[in-house]
Amino acid sequence: MPISNDLDKLRSEVSAAVKEHWKAFLFEGILLVILGIAAVIVPPLASLAVTIFLGWMFLISGVGGLIATFWARNMPGFWWSLISAALAVLAGMVLLARPLQGVLTLTIVVGAYFVAEGVATIMYALEHRRELSGRWSWLLVAGLMDIVIAFFIIAGLPGSAQWALGLLVGLNLMFGGATLIGMALAARNAS
Repeated sequence: MPISNDLDKLRSEVSAAVKEHWKAFLFEGILLVILGIAAVIVPPLASLAVTIFLGWMFLISGVGGLIATFWARNMPGFWWSLISAALAVLAGMVLLARPLQGVLTLTIVVGAYFVAEGVATIMYALEHRRELSGRWSWLLVAGLMDIVIAFFIIAGLPGSAQWALGLLVGLNLMFGGATLIGMALAARNAS
């Protein structure tokens, strides 16, 4: 019972916080939708921005990893940690030095991810078709869509590198923003 009470308390606190700050969630949602639309309208620019952003993320996390690794150099796994941090620095530097080539590389990685995700989702659907009754077909369709998306991305290389990342990021931003807008409006109406 104590876990259930704690969970109920947490839910009510989160709900109260969302109700109290619904305008902030609404603003963030609108901003994400606008950025998503911009990314969908100009996907090459969004793809380049994503690549540069990831380059900085790798570089900063790699430098942080190097500092932490040298700070704790007596810990087990020093060399593996050092190699990991150095690879992050290298990846960041490469993405920042050659962002256009980085867009192509990231697009290939995204295409491979969609293939793997599609196959895994299809296998999950087939394995659970008895337990999930009519819902397993939705998983199967989702897996097939992942593979179709991967096909368009991979078959269209190198040209798809110009639009794939930007389009996918734009769609993600739009759906994420729409979700926040819906949550904010529901919280406002519940007040």
